[in-house]
Amino acid sequence: MAETVALIDYGAGNLHSVHNALKAVGANVAVTADPNVVRAADRIVLPGVGSFKACAKGLHAIPHMIESMTERVHVGGAPFLGICVGMQLLADRGLEHGITPGLGWIAGEVRLIEPSDRAIKVPHMGWNDVAILPHAKDHRVIEEGEAYFLHSYHFAAKSPSDIAAMTDHGEGLVAAVARDNVLGVQYHPEKSQAYGLATLTRFLEWKP
Repeated sequence: MAETVALIDYGAGNLHSVHNALKAVGANVAVTADPNVVRAADRIVLPGVGSFKACAKGLHAIPHMIESMTERVHVGGAPFLGICVGMQLLADRGLEHGITPGLGWIAGEVRLIEPSDRAIKVPHMGWNDVAILPHAKDHRVIEEGEAYFLHSYHFAAKSPSDIAAMTDHGEGLVAAVARDNVLGVQYHPEKSQAYGLATLTRFLEWKP
């Protein structure tokens, strides 16, 4: 029986494009706002676009969803992928439109991109390199390449060991965070063509 990927439906704008990308690489996807489906899933994907505050509010609005995610990932060991704001929500807090608590799964905060060179435009939008850090070279999901980014805020991780990949937009920005069975990518695999589909394929094969 094929593994089930729970794609969490909490009002995120990129839900349908992520769903289509996962189906394109052969995933058995359950688009769900049901905590019981999440508890039973083999893998979990948390999409996200827009503001940290709005996404956190949407996730908290689903009764028992965060508890189910936490139980399935941290107790049950299910591989987890957060995409864009879904990755940012892993942080302790976001600083967009005030201070908003995050999941606290990976220490750090989400801050506005403030390049020292005023010629550098914000948001960071378009194709950019994903550079894997030396300690993450053996990670089974992320690889060197070019991916599509669209964000004005970035994940400032507290521990360098949690940063798996970087990109550059007037300064170094975190492109991926990883710890144990938890992975977050700032870029959009669903918009990154062959590179993005390969990322999702490797996530489906990942056995952390």
